[in-house]
Amino acid sequence: MAAPEVERLYRLIYQVIQRIPKGHVATYGQVAELAGLPGGARVAGAALKVSKPKHQLPWQRVIGKASKLRGRIAIHDPVGAAMQRQLLEHEGVSVGDTGLIALDDFGWLPVARQRGSVRGGSGRGASLRRRPRSGSTRRASSSRR
Repeated sequence: MAAPEVERLYRLIYQVIQRIPKGHVATYGQVAELAGLPGGARVAGAALKVSKPKHQLPWQRVIGKASKLRGRIAIHDPVGAAMQRQLLEHEGVSVGDTGLIALDDFGWLPVARQRGSVRGGSGRGASLRRRPRSGSTRRASSSRR
């Protein structure tokens, strides 16, 4: 059995996933940030991997991030990827031949909730575009663009 702290984090992640509406997707990183774990995309993935049917999660709506404006079906198992594609397309999400999804069309941008909201996160919601942590308005030089 997982440690109580891990179970608490997974419950927060599951609460965020349950809020993703039909016809929209969120990235693992976005789910983690909204659950109060900035930079915790792998934790969100681990939580989904061990989820049980009783959790009734719309798991198909959580995808990997491919670029600033595109996400990708992140399941490496061809059967699981085909199932995720079918479920998303049934909800109206357009999935490209290579599994890419336009986040500007289908990405979920939650509105700030008042009482009863999932706690944690930065309070800004997870945006498709991050601001530099240093407060700078200039982009850092990087080979990863």
